[in-house]
Amino acid sequence: MRFCRFEKDGEAHSGTVEGDEVVDFDRGNRYSLDEVRLLAPVIPRKFLGIGLNYADHIAESGMEAPEFPVFFNKQSTCVVGPEVEVHMPRVSSLLDYEGELAIVIGTRCRHVPEDRAGEVIAGYTIANDVSVRDWQLRTPTMTMGKSFDTHGPLGPWVVTADELGDPHSLGIRTWVNDELRQDGNTGQMIYDCYEQVAHLSEAFTLEPGDVIATGTPAGIGAVRQPFPDGLLKVGDTVRIEIDGIGALENKVVEEPDTYTAPAAPALPAWLDRGTF
Repeated sequence: MRFCRFEKDGEAHSGTVEGDEVVDFDRGNRYSLDEVRLLAPVIPRKFLGIGLNYADHIAESGMEAPEFPVFFNKQSTCVVGPEVEVHMPRVSSLLDYEGELAIVIGTRCRHVPEDRAGEVIAGYTIANDVSVRDWQLRTPTMTMGKSFDTHGPLGPWVVTADELGDPHSLGIRTWVNDELRQDGNTGQMIYDCYEQVAHLSEAFTLEPGDVIATGTPAGIGAVRQPFPDGLLKVGDTVRIEIDGIGALENKVVEEPDTYTAPAAPALPAWLDRGTF
């Protein structure tokens, strides 16, 4: 199945996507996708990302493969949905994209064995781990540079594992305008989806709706020469496609004079699948 959040007549709803229609999860009403505005499919309590998880990305960054998974936090207020504008910060112009497969947790869990990690995953979506490179490099945690408002696009929906199949054999591609920048496969991950869930759950409880962005393949803007020509500019459109899921597209605009992130909505009912 494909689960989504959408806005109709100014109200947010949860639903399922069937073909080119959205079915309201609570009321059963059907709408054409053209009649609604898709929202981020989930606003996570925890939004975690892994760094340096594709060998080709490590190579282009001139770094060594980490001995252990390297995770960082993205604050949940950075999350936006498909077609929502991404802000060029007032405080930096070093804005970059990272197309990624994202895991959505469906079961409250701790100490999950790797061979059972699939049981706690509700499904998968697309993430753009938008990064402000100078702010990212100021501190080893990277959180500030990864958490600016609007810098966590998610969508267009969550595809359940039974529909998606193996999450480790998916093509992943990123375009900036009409130029293909990233062209990889999730099978190239160093730490796969199940290893990431198992590792994180050794330290803390994962909860329904938590999102794990699983890393980006080669082709980020920061490594393109001459620097900083490969970074994003106002007016650019980033489109990320992942096989079996769909596409996530967002345009870069100047940060507005006044902006605060919307309040987090309630967790969609379909996400809470009990406790592991």
